[in-house]
Amino acid sequence: MRLFVSEGAPGCLPVLAAAGRARGRAELLISTVGPEDCVVPFLTRPKVPVLQLDSGNYLFSTSAICRYFFLLSGWEQDDLTNQWLEWEATELQPALSAALYYLVVQGKKGEDVLGSVRRALTHIDHSLSRQNCPFLAGETESLADIVLWGALYPLLQDPAYLPEELSALHSWFQTLSTQEPCQRAAETVLKQQGVLALQPYLQKQPQPSPAEGRAVTNEPEEEELATLSEEEIAMAVTAWEKGLESLPPLRPQQNPVLPVTGERNVLITSALPYVNNVPHLGNIIGCVLSADVFARYSRLRQWNTLYLCGTDEYGTATETKAMEEGLTPQEICDKYHIIHADIYRWFNISFDTFGRTTTPQQTKITQDIFQRLLTRGFVLQDTVEQLRCEHCARFLADRFVEGVCPFCGYEEARGDQCDKCGKLINAVELKRPQCNLCLSVCPLYLSFSLHLFLNLLSQLEKRLEEWLGRTLPGSDWTPNARFITRSWLRDGLKPRCITRDLKWGTPVPLEGFEDKVFYVWFDATIGYLSITANYTDQWERWWKNPEQVDLYQFMAKDNVPFHGIVFPCSALGAEDNYTLVSHLIATEYLNYEDGKFSKSRGVGVFGDMAQDTGIPADIWRFYLLYIRPEGQDSAFSWTDLLLKNNSELLNNLGNFINSQPRAGMFVSKFFGGYVPEMVLTPDDQRLLAHVTLELQHYHQLLEKVRIRDALRSILTISRHGNQYIQVNEPWKRIKGSEADRQRAGTVTGLAVNIAALLSVMLQPYMPTVSATIQAQLQLPPPACSILLTNFLCTLPAGHQIGTVSPLFQKLENDQIESLRQRFGGGQAKTSPKPAVIETVTTAGPQQIQALMDEVTKQGNIVRELKAQKADKNHVAAEVVKLLDLKKQLAVAEGKPPEAPKGKKKK
Repeated sequence: MRLFVSEGAPGCLPVLAAAGRARGRAELLISTVGPEDCVVPFLTRPKVPVLQLDSGNYLFSTSAICRYFFLLSGWEQDDLTNQWLEWEATELQPALSAALYYLVVQGKKGEDVLGSVRRALTHIDHSLSRQNCPFLAGETESLADIVLWGALYPLLQDPAYLPEELSALHSWFQTLSTQEPCQRAAETVLKQQGVLALQPYLQKQPQPSPAEGRAVTNEPEEEELATLSEEEIAMAVTAWEKGLESLPPLRPQQNPVLPVTGERNVLITSALPYVNNVPHLGNIIGCVLSADVFARYSRLRQWNTLYLCGTDEYGTATETKAMEEGLTPQEICDKYHIIHADIYRWFNISFDTFGRTTTPQQTKITQDIFQRLLTRGFVLQDTVEQLRCEHCARFLADRFVEGVCPFCGYEEARGDQCDKCGKLINAVELKRPQCNLCLSVCPLYLSFSLHLFLNLLSQLEKRLEEWLGRTLPGSDWTPNARFITRSWLRDGLKPRCITRDLKWGTPVPLEGFEDKVFYVWFDATIGYLSITANYTDQWERWWKNPEQVDLYQFMAKDNVPFHGIVFPCSALGAEDNYTLVSHLIATEYLNYEDGKFSKSRGVGVFGDMAQDTGIPADIWRFYLLYIRPEGQDSAFSWTDLLLKNNSELLNNLGNFINSQPRAGMFVSKFFGGYVPEMVLTPDDQRLLAHVTLELQHYHQLLEKVRIRDALRSILTISRHGNQYIQVNEPWKRIKGSEADRQRAGTVTGLAVNIAALLSVMLQPYMPTVSATIQAQLQLPPPACSILLTNFLCTLPAGHQIGTVSPLFQKLENDQIESLRQRFGGGQAKTSPKPAVIETVTTAGPQQIQALMDEVTKQGNIVRELKAQKADKNHVAAEVVKLLDLKKQLAVAEGKPPEAPKGKKKK
């Protein structure tokens, strides 16, 4: 066979990708021809791609050629794939051709390009989401995936044209784009020019005519309502009518939580934060907050769930921080462990246990795994060349060195790993290495030290490949986790050093290595086991029970190699039936405005600062989860925070639940606080079915750990609730005839039940707001703790609700601008305040008197402002100053500072 292709011809992309999949199945010659070459003798115009078969026949339809290659691979045709191919030809191609023409030929940008194809992209995204599969036709890649990927690649390879909210499409596209046959096809056709490579081809095409038919929209819900079947509506009504009786009994509380035979046992970990620093917003969303959402959701599903985390306390970073602050490593760990715990407590992270790695259990378990690896021949000894700083007169561990990454050229790469490309590095490989202790350029001394290596080149690599082959299909590993793990394997695993010349770490139990400790990347992941062992002496029921335990691990993408390669290799080599990760969930990076978080430069919001902004923890949780960097890096923006709070929370969710005349407030005002009788019309029944459909979509997304998208399902239901009330106008009907009053009651009763459902769906995201809504509605306890896949009537007629009050406060422009300036680089470089003051040194009498005078002066300012009824923000700022002065005075007098006293709610 001979395949004719041409550079810049878009139809060649899927054809080459399909040919790559069929490599080795038949002899194939690929020829690159010019755009004007006629390769089919009976065609008068040039045509590519073309496949000349051995029989002499020609195939010159892109889909037909791709189908032929797939059939060679043993693929079996199916109806769903054929439907997708028909849709691609009749719906996608006309819209896509217009978008590419506008972009490449006419030079248009943004929505002028995206508008013509947005509806098609949304259709793909919703199809992937609804069927809950990674590919268009099921669990495995099909002909439809390759054809649609090839059609879309020239446009979507530019992230500007892949809408962030279409995360299912984003994951699908990224998964295919990282496959080797697709990468080679893109390189051949586009030649690293991107979409501009198509310009000669597109300039010869006729100008597309304006799209006809329905207007392009990104709101597919109305279309979904129109296509609901009578059976779906009937099932939704039946489930609604069963109400609370549908709820199963609550799972009995365990302490400690242990696996239960016959139940789904979910073990959740979030990457252990380094103890030596304060986590910023990106750290929080990348690990603990994302894991917390899934843990709370798991409990709502009545899955037997254990969520654990802790501080990673050994290693060079801790020694460095100890030297900076003039403390011992243990004192640094004690101080920052409390700071971390307090931050996560304020963010309402629902750990079952939050531990630390500096424990006897960590030493015991790490040494046991090491001894088993050593006994089985998976540990090597070799000498290591090390850097020595002449100024500091000491050998430098990897974390004491920074320099230029030898792989990507990043200028601030650490001596153990580059934060930009993610590759692991040996410090001696860095270009222009610099000592982090004295900031001098380090001369390279040829000094050698004997160290231990984990031999990943041995049978461990083969075992890892086999384990991944069993684990990845059907799992919920994120695309970036799959890609990073596979790229490591593709490049070939190398022996990795697992010891360091340090004193602060887990001791190496081997003669001749008494002065060394284990390298933190070897034993840090073992911290999950030791933290569990400190939580319960039956820890092995979780960590040596792969048959009964489903392990979810949450982290940022730079941690993937340690969780997807290093620890699995260690556990497989130890041969002790360890539980390995079932679902590895990795985020991309969260940036701050237009740059990066930097504690030293005072840029960005760090965990210990968020609580001083006056913005409640649940608002922070909501916004971070709304912008969670699932498929690509995202950025925190103060302006966007204001918009999302005031639009999605205040005007959408808050408006629906308890603003007059919305759901809760309406029950209180016109029905005496009791849910009225509900007589459902066909339109009401359709709304039940639609809410049920969106609820099931929410479940599908969270089961796949697509946390950001599931949040949008909550907001979608709230929007429909607002529209339902707006259309039916119960505030008018309540003043009309008896029929009108009954209709007002039905609308109000249905709306307040939607509010009850939203309160439960919100629980993983905004637990305090969720609890507030449930208290206001007096939602029965079983309904607060269980979330089924059907929409139930949990507040029947006659149910009495409580006092309804506003949930959210408006954020003002001047308030946000003040915070933007405060966190934009003008903060003083200060060490975090210890959470517990163990020793207090009193100041002298003169200093105490001066502080007392300042407190009196500031107190007078606050009283005068309140008497003048000054602006609330101005008063609040002066109160903060007063409280800070009082704290300083208390410390100066040798007293612990008092906790702030809030007003009692009336």
